[in-house]
Amino acid sequence: MVRAALTGGIATGKSHCLARFAALGAAVIDADRLARDAVAPGTRGLARVIEHFGSGLLLPDGSLDRAALGAIIFTDRTARADLEAIIHPEVYQRITEWLANLPPGTHVAIADVPLLYETGHDYEFDCVIVCACSPSEQLRRIMSRDHLSREEALHRLNAQWPIDEKARRADYVIQTDGSFAETDAQVKAVLEQLLTAH
Repeated sequence: MVRAALTGGIATGKSHCLARFAALGAAVIDADRLARDAVAPGTRGLARVIEHFGSGLLLPDGSLDRAALGAIIFTDRTARADLEAIIHPEVYQRITEWLANLPPGTHVAIADVPLLYETGHDYEFDCVIVCACSPSEQLRRIMSRDHLSREEALHRLNAQWPIDEKARRADYVIQTDGSFAETDAQVKAVLEQLLTAH
């Protein structure tokens, strides 16, 4: 089984590519979803976040105020590192368990891990696929999708490694500046290579 990590920058089309890999038959898992699960109401992760950052981040229903937390961590590098130290071990443990429990005969397993290089976990996978687009397109997508100001969007962009550096380190790069059809064709080509090369 090929264990691949899918990564890139914020708003580079990772979710779309992951969905296409799944539609083509690859086993997939999304670390963003795992990170949300790790701080769901009643979890050890949420308790640790509230203990560290304060009860002001709890919404009336007992869930985490993700917008308020985002406002803190995207402007404070230390706070971001503190949050990552709480959440990332949980996420990687869940990915490891998922990989270990995939059905026999699974040929390709792809984990979408946005902060793969930043957390130094790329070595745990057989190969890395990076979704990339131009920084200006990234900025446009973040502002449009998340309804953020240019300054807020830049804070989020600057919290991650530059996309060019990620692409340079990747085994495969999917350029997502073009049409969905062009992106989908690259996804199909990468999957075919994974099935034959490993």
